[in-house]
Order: sequence, then C-alpha cells, then structure tokens
Amino acid sequence: MEQERLDKLLAGSGHYTRTEAKSLILAGSVTVDGVPVRRPETKVSRTARIVAGGQEIDTAEHVYYMMNKPAGTICATEDGAYPAVTSLLPRHLRARGLFPVGRLDADVTGLVILTDDGAYAHRVTAPRSEIEKVYEIETDLPLTEADAARLAAGVTMPDGTAYRPAGLAIGPDSPCRGTVTVTEGKFHEVKNLISACGKRVAAMRRVSIGGLHLDGNLQIGEYRRMEKEEALAVFI
Repeated sequence: MEQERLDKLLAGSGHYTRTEAKSLILAGSVTVDGVPVRRPETKVSRTARIVAGGQEIDTAEHVYYMMNKPAGTICATEDGAYPAVTSLLPRHLRARGLFPVGRLDADVTGLVILTDDGAYAHRVTAPRSEIEKVYEIETDLPLTEADAARLAAGVTMPDGTAYRPAGLAIGPDSPCRGTVTVTEGKFHEVKNLISACGKRVAAMRRVSIGGLHLDGNLQIGEYRRMEKEEALAVFI
C-alpha cells in the first residue's frame, strides 16, 4: 500500500493543522504501531495504528457517516435560513470537509449520508444510477389505490416537470400514512407527487437509499461512522 508523510496524514484527519501535526511529532507525542516517531516526513501506511497525544487517529482516505437528520436543518455545509446538518458534527469532521450526499428539505427527517468522497457522492446522486429512495409520509387526506396507480404511471406537473414512475404503498394502520419510493430525487419530488393527487404531505422521513437503511438505534440528530462496505450498500 502507498505510504504518505506522517504529518500529512495527521493533518488530513481534521484533528490538527499541518503545523500542529509537525509540532506533536517533533515533541515525541506521536506513535506509529506503538513506536514513537519524531520525523514529520516519515512515510506511513494508512493501515498503521497512529496515536497522537494519546488519541488514536482515523487516517482513512475517505470516511462515511449515517445521520438521522432532525427537522429544522438543511443538507448543506454552510448555515442559511436553517442550521446545516454538518453543524451537528464535531470540529474534526467538519475540518475534513464532510458534506451531505443529496438533499432533504428542512422539514424532512431521516437518513442522510455524509462523506468527503466526492466520487461516491456523485455516483449516489447521478440520475442514471436510479437508486431507490424510500420515504415514510403522513398526509392531510387519505391516500387511495387511485393515487398509487397515478404515481406508478408517472406524473407531469402543470409547469411541465415530469417525474418517473414512483411507488406508493398505503400504510396498514392508517390511509393517511404510507411509503413513497422514487428513483430521481428532484427538488420537492415526493411533495409534488402527493400534491398531484390532491393531498399535502404533513410529515416525511427518509428511511432508505438503495440497500442502505436508517439505523433504528440512531435517535434524531445522532450519527455514526460507516465502513465503506456499508456505505456501498446504496448500490445493491
């Protein structure tokens, strides 16, 4: 495996600046696989166990996180009218440049992927990937089988916006609850599809992207690290 400078790996983790990383190494506060290293230019593999200041450092080239997005946040890296989902992350992850893959409206909750892997994000969001995204919804009026048939045939809005065929499954406990499955992710897509049926979405939560499902143990606003293999489940 290719090796890189130790100070570069430490700085890339988001925990330290390049200058801080060099200072720690020169002070003897960094070990690689249990051995102290005092030369910032020392070449190290990303698979090595690196400890700086008593803290094990994640030096993976890219990282992937799953978040249970709360309402009132936006899928962006900067604050606007609402706080960004990245504001919920610790400083070192923000410093790594993590960003949300795709978007959810401020009032929508549920599954969001955050990463610093641009190629992965592009593949997930590219329309040609046709990855299924599933949303649990609550509506102001009962959903019907006619609504399901309409979505299955594809919907064209009055402004000419055309949506691919989508799935609608009405909940067993209430006709005002159901799940919508789409493969595009256009702006306000689910809300517009339900609007075309004469209903309004009162609440919405994304529960899956492809084969990746929201972890039921994650409370609203919580997040956790995913190994790359789990993140790749979106393509299953």
